[in-house]
Amino acid sequence: MPRKVIEATKTKENEVHMERAVCRPAQSGFTLIELMIVVAIVGILAAIAVPAYQDYVTRSRVTEGLALASSAKTLVSENAIATAAFDQGYASDTKATNNVAAGGIIIDGTNGEITIAYTSKVAPTGANTLVLKPTANDAALSSGNRPVGPIRWDCYAKDVPVRTAGVSLVGTPTLGTNLAPTECR
Repeated sequence: MPRKVIEATKTKENEVHMERAVCRPAQSGFTLIELMIVVAIVGILAAIAVPAYQDYVTRSRVTEGLALASSAKTLVSENAIATAAFDQGYASDTKATNNVAAGGIIIDGTNGEITIAYTSKVAPTGANTLVLKPTANDAALSSGNRPVGPIRWDCYAKDVPVRTAGVSLVGTPTLGTNLAPTECR
């Protein structure tokens, strides 16, 4: 008989626990700590993504200067074949854009180097130039001498070593490699 009493007591205790569980209101929504954790995670992701996105935007602005310099590259190539001064027929008074400074594309008449100067929107003044260097058969171009072989253009940012042995840069690139396109690093 004591066994039945124990079973009955257990059953009643279970019913009491069940009633308490059923009577509790269900949780709806998020707790404050859960929301704080989500906000912290979003903040960390934003702190990582914003600087990377800013470099991406700057590199796209630099690409505009390279596109504007394409006509200067064509002129240098044509003048090299005609054995004329590399800057002959080029008007360096180009209008400013949001990213390239006024007169910001300059051709060196003796070696054909093209210097692209960007506005302070791209990089601070004094740290905002790229240099495009023409070579033919691993030799620098020189005014009055027809190139032997195809002309290759190398783009240089700050602290990028010269890619062709025996060739040196006349202009000084100052744009940081983190802001330069891949072909200029």
